[in-house]
Amino acid sequence: MMIKFKSVLGCFVFLGLALAAAAQDKGPLFKAGAATSNITPPLGMEIVGNFAPRPVAKHVHDELHVRCLVLDDGTTKLAFAVADSVSLGREVWDEAKAKLHEATGLPVANMMFSATHTHSSVSAIKSTDPSMDYRTFIVSRIVDGVKRALYNLEPARIAWGTGQMPQHVFNRRWLLKAGVTNPNPFGGQDRAVMNPSSLLRPRLAGPAGPTNPEVYCLSVQSVDGRQIALMANYWLHYVGGVVPEHLSADYFGEFCRRVEVELGAERQDPPFVGILANGPCGDVNNNDYSGRTPAVKREPYEKIKLVANDLAKEVKRVHATLKYQDWVPLKAAAGELELAVRRPTAEMIQWAEGVLAKGKDAAPVHKLELPYAERTLAARDAKPDRIMVVTQAFGIGELGIAAVPFEVFTEIGLEIKARSPFKDTFTIELANGSNGYLPTPAQHELGGYETWLGTNRVEREASVKITKQTLEMLERVR
Repeated sequence: MMIKFKSVLGCFVFLGLALAAAAQDKGPLFKAGAATSNITPPLGMEIVGNFAPRPVAKHVHDELHVRCLVLDDGTTKLAFAVADSVSLGREVWDEAKAKLHEATGLPVANMMFSATHTHSSVSAIKSTDPSMDYRTFIVSRIVDGVKRALYNLEPARIAWGTGQMPQHVFNRRWLLKAGVTNPNPFGGQDRAVMNPSSLLRPRLAGPAGPTNPEVYCLSVQSVDGRQIALMANYWLHYVGGVVPEHLSADYFGEFCRRVEVELGAERQDPPFVGILANGPCGDVNNNDYSGRTPAVKREPYEKIKLVANDLAKEVKRVHATLKYQDWVPLKAAAGELELAVRRPTAEMIQWAEGVLAKGKDAAPVHKLELPYAERTLAARDAKPDRIMVVTQAFGIGELGIAAVPFEVFTEIGLEIKARSPFKDTFTIELANGSNGYLPTPAQHELGGYETWLGTNRVEREASVKITKQTLEMLERVR
């Protein structure tokens, strides 16, 4: 009997060793987890995103969120957080990252956090409501969201792909015909104009830059096929058409709701998380200034729903074609880049002081001269003379993702994509900070809103330096 018992025991030991060896042969386990945190501020706070006078929030049309996704290849974890905000400064993101690193050990370089750029949210820096420190609140919700995504990590598979949505992207900067200029607030003349009126149409030569019609999507599913999350990237400014006193996540939030329905992922446990990270679209919006698209009067939120629905349907189409992988390597790299802060000339200071010295009843030469006079003097007095910005890249198998802390012109994102060492690459803007618009040096020469001092805050060569270092980051994670 003892001999038989030892034989059976030996069989179990051998079987256990064989199963362990088979598990080792499968290699490391890939995991994914996702979660959302509600970041809706209280009513009564000032809605930012437009020139004064700014409205006070009186209603929540749809809740604002930070949407989080964590990937884990068994060795490296990467975390995304995308917040429904017009922008968040580096100091806000840095505080959230420091708290997460302290609590979880996740390296700061492995966190890619960005804002959607909805123009119907509030500031995390300044608050008109003394009862609410919104910065502290939003930092805590970012931290909670990523922690919950980490908690939700489970064995997963991953895929990505691209679709086409050209009908909703138009370059909003238009080049004027030879010899034609348009006045700017500083008393000068521009060769390019943003959002030209129909009266200017006969003087327009054509768009001043390109658009990117692609929509990128990164999908993660559980091993049994349940949809965990889907992160899309589309290069389109906010859509708007929001009631001024309403808080809203714009088309970014509407897409997340629609794609959940399109993928049949409602009422899951844990819940499915849809994410839309904005791409380089500092010079792109949803309005066709060529005159070829008939003008249509729309109800509030109607256009937001149209864009979001079209985007969700295209993502669903792409999603059906995806081929999932059980494991891919994950890599992260981040660096610091020093940039000079842009300063006004002596002539600009003299102009600004003259504008501010006018009486309140004096007729303005340009409708925006007062805010830009104030911005000119603020730029003169700003400290320090140089700033440090974050450049960052993730490698997810053959997919590269770059992050830039500006409202980036589309042509810059297209250059990064064309020169990237990865087979597939997309860029997330307003990531890890917010430093104004990022035109190219050539676009600076044309002038226009995005190049004006106060809208643009850093040196003219900034885009060249950022592109160079971003490509270096992508090389490091390749």
